[in-house]
Amino acid sequence: MPPVVLIRYGELALKSPPVRREFERTLGRNILEQFRAAGASCRLRADHGHLYVYADDAEGAIRILRRVFGVTSVSAVTELDTDVAGIARSLLDLAEPHLRTGTRFAVRARRTGQHPFTSQELARDLGGQVLERWPDRGLKVDLEHPDVELHVEVRGPRTYLYLDRQEGPGGLPLGVAGRVVALVDSSRGALGAFLMMKRGCRCALVFTPEGEPFAREVLSRFDPQLRLAGPDPTAEGALEGLAEATRADGMVLPLPVEAYPSARARWGDRVLFSPTVGMTDEEVETRWRNVEQLAG
Repeated sequence: MPPVVLIRYGELALKSPPVRREFERTLGRNILEQFRAAGASCRLRADHGHLYVYADDAEGAIRILRRVFGVTSVSAVTELDTDVAGIARSLLDLAEPHLRTGTRFAVRARRTGQHPFTSQELARDLGGQVLERWPDRGLKVDLEHPDVELHVEVRGPRTYLYLDRQEGPGGLPLGVAGRVVALVDSSRGALGAFLMMKRGCRCALVFTPEGEPFAREVLSRFDPQLRLAGPDPTAEGALEGLAEATRADGMVLPLPVEAYPSARARWGDRVLFSPTVGMTDEEVETRWRNVEQLAG
């Protein structure tokens, strides 16, 4: 069986059942689209609340999935039948390389479905078996500040073991909201476009020469369908043309508050967005560095 990556999504689960189903379908399509764009293949499976990707390269799959809007976090997991003895054996195998002398650890257990044990009982019993397995290592249970966390997620007849989780961009899947055109002339403009994409908007970009690296090298990795125009030194005419061509619902501009009156006069009835308007330059740079890390 190929490696398995467990995908979590948060905000989608709060929607009504019909909306949630549509958002989940869109998320699945976007995942497959990202794999195709990366020249990779995978198999996708879903249950209530999670998605699972089966791919030959788990690390490569995680890099791809961290660029998919709607994904809150991912973990490379060991998948097995829900059998307490088998879970214990596999957990000990998973933990052994990470539990050195004096390591503080915690077992985090969760379950969904009907089972003859509670989450707390499972975590307690597995933690006890870890201590019994390596009595000479001086291991300690520390639920508050562990060095190593051993995660056990029981979902009906299947169980998933993992050590950590890596963050995704979160938000909503691309394509569930409207269309916008964004001006990318700096990290502030690029972050504004990213935040609109995170809300599910398909975003076309007009970039200046200064904004080209942000658009081509980072933002394009989050959307294989991303439409780019530029570099354009002024960008104003290109913005209007691209907005017409894409039937955009609004424009995303890196505006300070005082620039809104003149922008409103210039763009008339078009809806204007400036998601970074309340952020300092330092906040923008910090958040943009996080975006670059997700882009890989």
